[in-house]
Amino acid sequence: MADILKVATAEFADKGLSGARVDAIAAATATSKRMIYYHFRSKEGLYLAVLEDSYRRIREIESRLNLDDLSPEDALRKLVAFTFDYQQDNEDFIRLVMNENMHRGEYLAQSRTIQELNVPAIDAVRRVYQRGVQTKVFRRGIDPTDLHMSISALCFFNVANRHTFSLIFKRDLSAPGALRARRDSIVEMIVRFVRR
Repeated sequence: MADILKVATAEFADKGLSGARVDAIAAATATSKRMIYYHFRSKEGLYLAVLEDSYRRIREIESRLNLDDLSPEDALRKLVAFTFDYQQDNEDFIRLVMNENMHRGEYLAQSRTIQELNVPAIDAVRRVYQRGVQTKVFRRGIDPTDLHMSISALCFFNVANRHTFSLIFKRDLSAPGALRARRDSIVEMIVRFVRR
């Protein structure tokens, strides 16, 4: 099953829901189209399973960051840096999210688990933020969900728009130095935003 999800992730990320072919996924996994339909019921069912699996993977890794063991500012820095690195290293995740946004969240809306998969991400941000407020390091009045969205947006944009921005501004935004500088900049922006 994991092999099917891995191959299907690449197929959907590359071609979108309408362009992806279950025949290609079956051929690449040495299984049959009928077996895929047996497990996932439809192409859309497989696509939803891929989306859920993609969110599950990032949330599982986030849960192992041990943010509670760090000072609030160090924990926030680690979370932002992790988000940046994960998204850089998992372009298929970004492309899947972009594709699902083109579908206006239609398939994620059918998920029975997507809400609970994402609760730990907001809880982690909330804990870090509240500890920072309690120790008078972070200012009051920031919504943890908004903070999570800001972190995601800054990191997401760097992957989603890398090709167009590289072309327009004549810069290799995939170069190691450019990635380090952008990562550091995003971490610093978020930390300065929440500091008192």
